[in-house]
Amino acid sequence: MDISICEIKPVYRQSGNNVQPITWIIGGEMMEPVLNRLETEDAIQIVGSTQSGQESVLNEGALTLLEVLCREFGSQVPELLAKRRAKQQRIESGQLPDFLPETRAIREGEWQIRGIPHDLQDRRVEITGPVDRKMIINALNANVKVFMADFEDSLSPSWQKVIEGQLNLRDAVRGDIQYTAPETGKHYALNDNPAVLICRVRGLHLIEKHVEFNGQGIPAALFDFCLYFYHNYRQLLAKGSGPYFYIPKLESHIEARWWAKVFAFVEERFCLAPGTIKCTCLIETLPAVFEMEEILYELRSNIVALNCGRWDYIFSYIKTLKSYSDRILPDRQAVTMDKPFLSAYSRLLVKTCHKRGALAMGGMAAFIPAKDPEQNAAVLAKVRGDKELEARNGHDGTWVAHPGLADTAMAIFNDYIGEENQNQLHITRDVDAPILASELLAPCEGERTEAGMRLNIRIALQYIEAWIQGNGCVPIYGLMEDAATAEISRTSIWQWIQHEQKLSNGKLVTKELFRDMLAEELANVESEVGSERFTQGRYTQAATLLEEITTSDELVDFLTLPGYQLLIQ
Repeated sequence: MDISICEIKPVYRQSGNNVQPITWIIGGEMMEPVLNRLETEDAIQIVGSTQSGQESVLNEGALTLLEVLCREFGSQVPELLAKRRAKQQRIESGQLPDFLPETRAIREGEWQIRGIPHDLQDRRVEITGPVDRKMIINALNANVKVFMADFEDSLSPSWQKVIEGQLNLRDAVRGDIQYTAPETGKHYALNDNPAVLICRVRGLHLIEKHVEFNGQGIPAALFDFCLYFYHNYRQLLAKGSGPYFYIPKLESHIEARWWAKVFAFVEERFCLAPGTIKCTCLIETLPAVFEMEEILYELRSNIVALNCGRWDYIFSYIKTLKSYSDRILPDRQAVTMDKPFLSAYSRLLVKTCHKRGALAMGGMAAFIPAKDPEQNAAVLAKVRGDKELEARNGHDGTWVAHPGLADTAMAIFNDYIGEENQNQLHITRDVDAPILASELLAPCEGERTEAGMRLNIRIALQYIEAWIQGNGCVPIYGLMEDAATAEISRTSIWQWIQHEQKLSNGKLVTKELFRDMLAEELANVESEVGSERFTQGRYTQAATLLEEITTSDELVDFLTLPGYQLLIQ
């Protein structure tokens, strides 16, 4: 085995004034067993039940890295979340979000990101989905450039699914992932030249309760990052790719700086060149849109792109501006990308990224193909309109949620990008007028209807029921719903209740009206899914949770936080 001297690292243990090596890391692998971590105070402990294959995922080397990351960076996460809360309090006190005066020099300076690896320069269509084995194979085989394997919004993070997801991705990186459907016997395997794989880790607000450090659940983001990196970086680099990540739900450049420190620490520890780890950051919170250049700057060694995470962005618009009665959104279906505040967001992201040499990724088409030809034609027409708008704005690529939409999206971006180019970095939007904070905060016109409110209830109800049973990506009424779209559904109603809005038919939206509709829509869902599925499911628990978080006087930040306590493990 060829190992450079910088790949040999001792692991020390201190006892009193003595520091002794207890094992060695050679090329990232533990050569001897370490002492039992339960003997130390700052130990990693696995408190989840043992899952099949867990011993290979949570081996000594992975746990050592995870323990070090928790010790070095874990305690900073609560501080970052506290800064979020402090900023939100200032907004609720009347200080609307704006570009930061203290970072003006960064926005006006001359600098570029480090660069984009060859296999990430063409990302004209990306598909996203959870880390289920069949999903991974189908997504990597689809007519797309990138598959984003998602541990976040489209995964319900039961301990079993988190462990299985890491095993599945490890097999996918090695190229030997296979799956046989038990009900049909159909066999799935990777085609030649599969899509590039990117792993989306969970957000900073989430914990992994099945692993503890110093007796506390650890940041789920560190858990997902550590395991995917540790088990796959060698194979990825050997085949000309690399450890690539999507980072979700950032709210500030301070959080981006934390990630930059994590990446740099791991690169140094494993003797990798600075910038080996690459990331794409989702701009899916309202606070983050005002700090896009700063986020790029903090991560300039590692970042390659920003992405318009539109559904979470709409959710964040509601959550961030929840105290402002003049910024209440209409029906979810009316909040489309041609609305002024969303159009400004898309155009600013393109201009910012291309100015700094980064790619600007478009958002999700949540539609799924319909079996009826006429309905499917309507679906594809909506997808084409959405993707043409993104391509015209200058985006370098887009997202789809279903392989059946890949050809449609690919054709549009092929028309705009062409065969001779890999992206649209040449579109600088320099002639655009500066995009002002007032444009990013502009109110959104549209009706609030009873039909829209009832649809929100049914969507949120069915999604929560699926999520607490372990399914985080759910087709409902022709759309692929994930946590972000369910968040819009429930926070819209919360906002209407809090600000005493009237529906278009004159009904005042109150807690009582919501509870009445919830009971009625629960019965409608039972009729739709059938009594057997309803009885076997957890719809009553889902309805109770939906009622609690929608009628609460304080907005619950994320439905997945209370949902995690109900999740079947």
